[in-house]
Amino acid sequence: MSEKTKLADLRSRIDEIDASLLALISERARLAREVGSIKGKDNNNNGFYRPEREAQVLRNIIEKNEGPLSEEEMARLFREIMSACLALEEILNIAYLGPEGTFTQSAALKHFGHSVTTTALDSIDQVFREVEAGACHYGVVPVENSIEGVVNHTLDMLINSSLLICGEVELRIHHDLMSRANDIKQIKQVYSHQQSLAQCRSWLDTHLPHVEQIAVSSNAEAARRVADNPEAAAIAGETAAEFYDLNILHKNIEDHPDNTTRFLVLGRHETQPSGKDKTSLLFSAPNKPGALHDMLACFAENNVSMTRIESRPSRQGMWEYVFFVDVEGHASEPKVVAALDKLRETASMMKLLGSYPVAVL
Repeated sequence: MSEKTKLADLRSRIDEIDASLLALISERARLAREVGSIKGKDNNNNGFYRPEREAQVLRNIIEKNEGPLSEEEMARLFREIMSACLALEEILNIAYLGPEGTFTQSAALKHFGHSVTTTALDSIDQVFREVEAGACHYGVVPVENSIEGVVNHTLDMLINSSLLICGEVELRIHHDLMSRANDIKQIKQVYSHQQSLAQCRSWLDTHLPHVEQIAVSSNAEAARRVADNPEAAAIAGETAAEFYDLNILHKNIEDHPDNTTRFLVLGRHETQPSGKDKTSLLFSAPNKPGALHDMLACFAENNVSMTRIESRPSRQGMWEYVFFVDVEGHASEPKVVAALDKLRETASMMKLLGSYPVAVL
């Protein structure tokens, strides 16, 4: 068999598979729409979007994936299929910390897929308010970065908000150098957020040592500013390059390739167990010796693993603090129930912030 014949046979087989995929995806969409019709008749449903169900589907796909596509790539493909199918039932409006082209928008699209409407807002406060008011179905805000640490504003908002955490997104932060120019030799200024400039300092010192660095309010704002200036470049994420139609001159110029930001998905409804969940809560301890130890012992005594703890001033009194804790497991699991019941007895105040699926890739 000649190479030409072999190539034609392979292409013919691909065409057959594409036709099968089309039929199967269409059938999945019809079934999803039928599920939506049943949900619409259920007065007790919490909307069409079910975070726990999507997490279960993705974990199942990842477990069965045998390659050659990576687990991350396969998860991305199925997220988009689920996003398109959900849009047949309801097009979600997702609020996020803007402007357009930020990593927070990338996190929102990674979690919900591209068949949603995204609404850029100017502050974390506004994201909370829009979701609380029902103007947007869900909100996405940053909560911590592996290098910079916790986002205090998000924690402060959680103290008094009625919203619940219903999901989390972990996004590897890659900084790209982008410009209207086609050659790095044309660049005379580099715009970016101050943190991004700091996170790319070694690369900039090596490759653009004499270029002026200009700090702006966000990476997306940097991309917007250089969109019409071929002598300027921005450091931002790939989403910003797509949105502002910029050329990526160099990819992944960050000094720390494992730089990751965690984002929270905020909603108005509780999330049911998915089988691999996390619970977030906050509490304040009475002002007495050993109080914090007693609070944390509630988890250890019930074999509940704590994955994170942060403290913030309570703003209710001088030197009073609120502790934010993440633990493994859903709030409905017996051992977590026991730990939380014990904590309520010993803490001066406790608030459950939500149980939600652990981030899938």
